[in-house]
Amino acid sequence: MKLGDGVEAAIHCCAVLASLEDGATMPGAALAETHGLSPSYLLKHLNALTTAKVLESLSGPLGGYRLARAPERITLLDIVLAVEGPEPAYRCAEIRRGGPNPLPASAYVKPCGINVAMLKAEKAYRAALAEVRLSDIVADFLEEADPRSIARSCAFVERHQRMQKSVSKQG
Repeated sequence: MKLGDGVEAAIHCCAVLASLEDGATMPGAALAETHGLSPSYLLKHLNALTTAKVLESLSGPLGGYRLARAPERITLLDIVLAVEGPEPAYRCAEIRRGGPNPLPASAYVKPCGINVAMLKAEKAYRAALAEVRLSDIVADFLEEADPRSIARSCAFVERHQRMQKSVSKQG
């Protein structure tokens, strides 16, 4: 199975956004820059993440993207499904029923064994992704990555995050 390149980009972008200070955003162009991606390419995936409510998009001069919920509440499955869609990777077309001298539908009362096996694998794959939270990915990075990589990432976030103006509440 091969996932699209957008999945890698989406997970990395979400990990960067998990590092923002509360209320801050980061422009899509900065997210593209940090990963060496085309902004127009990345925008498609950021929009998919926003539609799936993994990210929030704010407009205006201080706008950009931020996580829509805490990183502890976002799984890798949430991100993969936002980018790739909910359909299973394997889609049985029932080609066993084709070819020369096709048999009637009554010859195929049991589900295709290949389809059953592939959907079982898909279920296991999705269950494994559902167990990994974005916060786990970030914590592992901070614990295991080269200190230079951590410093580079922190400096990038500090330089590109946009702090939202606080709204004062009047009583």
